[in-house]
Amino acid sequence: VMSTTIDTRGLSCPQPVLMFLTAVKTDAQGPFSVLVDNDASLENVSRAARNHGFTVATTDESDGATRIDISKS
Repeated sequence: VMSTTIDTRGLSCPQPVLMFLTAVKTDAQGPFSVLVDNDASLENVSRAARNHGFTVATTDESDGATRIDISKS
C-alpha cells in the first residue's frame, strides 16, 4: 500500500496537524508519511495520529527533517 506523503517542512503548528487531519478525512486508513522539521510539529502530529488510533514510528532524515510513519495497527 502506498503511503500518502504530507510535507510540512517549514510550517509551524497547527498547520502540520491540520494537514494530517485533512488527509485522514480523505483516507481514514492511511498509511501516511508526514515530514516535519521541528519538535513541536513532531509531538503534535504524533499525538493527533495516536488519538485517531494510528501507530506512529519516526525516522530521522538526512536534511534535519523527521519522517513520521503513521499506520493503522
